[in-house]
Parts: sequence; C-alpha cells; structure tokens
Amino acid sequence: MKSQNDIALEQYIRAHIDDEPKLLKELTRQAHITLLHPRMLSGHIQGRILKMCMRMIQPQRVLEIGTYTGYSALCIAEGLQDNAHLDTIEINDELEPKIRTFFNKSEHGHKISLHIGDCVQIIPQFPYMFDVVFIDGNKRHYIDYYEAAMSKLNSGGFIFADNTLWDGHVIDKHIDATDFQTQGIIAFNTHVKQDTRVETAILPIRDGITVLYKK
Repeated sequence: MKSQNDIALEQYIRAHIDDEPKLLKELTRQAHITLLHPRMLSGHIQGRILKMCMRMIQPQRVLEIGTYTGYSALCIAEGLQDNAHLDTIEINDELEPKIRTFFNKSEHGHKISLHIGDCVQIIPQFPYMFDVVFIDGNKRHYIDYYEAAMSKLNSGGFIFADNTLWDGHVIDKHIDATDFQTQGIIAFNTHVKQDTRVETAILPIRDGITVLYKK
C-alpha cells in the first residue's frame, strides 16, 4: 500500500513531466473499462521514461516481450527514430484486436510489428539481432524470456525487465508456496545478479525496472 507521501510525490512527478499523449489516455480508459487487470499497463510515468530511454540509446531494432494492451509498445515506438523498428510479442490472442486498433490509430504504429504466440518459440525465428529488449511478460518465466532475449541481443545492447521489485514482495520474509509470480521474480533477480555477461542496475520506478547491459 502506497503512503500518502508516495501518492503526493507521484502526482507531483506527473505534473512536471511531459503530458501523457491523448491516444494513451484513451487506451488507459479503455483498459480500465474492459480489462480485469488494468494496472498492468506501464502508465504515464514509466511510459515517458521508456520513450526517453529510446531517445538516449537510439536503437535500430527493439524487442518487447509482453504487449498486453500495447501501451508500452507505443511509448517505445514514440522514442524511436523513424527508420527504427519494434517487434512486440503477446501470447494472449484475445487481446490482438484491441492492440491493433490502437497501433493503427498511432502515428508511430508503422514502426511496430505485432506477433501473437509464445515468445520463447518466436524469438529464435527472427533473422536479425536486437539493440534493446523490454521484458514484461509472465513473471514465472522471466528467466526463460531473458535467456531467449540474450541469444538475440547485440553486445552493447540493453535489456529492461519490468516489475522486478513486485510491490515489495521480493523482500517478504515468508512467501506462499503457490505464489509462483513472486518466486519467478526473485529467481530472475538472483539469476541476473550472478550472470557475468551483463552489468545490472535496478531503477526503483513504479514497480521496479532492472536495466541490464550486455558486455
């Protein structure tokens, strides 16, 4: 549960960064009306950070694992140069019509290719390497996603893994044996800490974003 101070600080941040684009506001409203877990959207603050990261890195090819509604994909595409491209993978085919509707409405939609299916099967089929990967799929399989992504990530590339603080549950002393999401995040955090192929940092933004640099 967020404290009143945390909520006030978040409101202050929203008021002092770039406004959320109109299309993304519409997407957020639709998600709250039609989806069971609208909180899974990246949201205004994280979305502006993702865009800014793309501005700084200037990747040519980006891979996203876990499209959900397409909010984060649109933020990433917004920060890409016009000749750059994002491949985003979503396993839930029921979300495809909603995703494509918003991609088609966006002036940045031409930079995005949507793939429906299991990313572990799809990733090896790409005939090219990536400069940036954004992981935001099922937390139980983060290590699998990470290893699949690493095989297609250029040296000097970056991986951004979302939700790696998992509402603070990563420091809970007692974790339910059936809480496979929390177990998956903790296992992932340990895995990348021990991985000598990467340099690792965690940004305590929203629900935590781990940033990994492939040596």
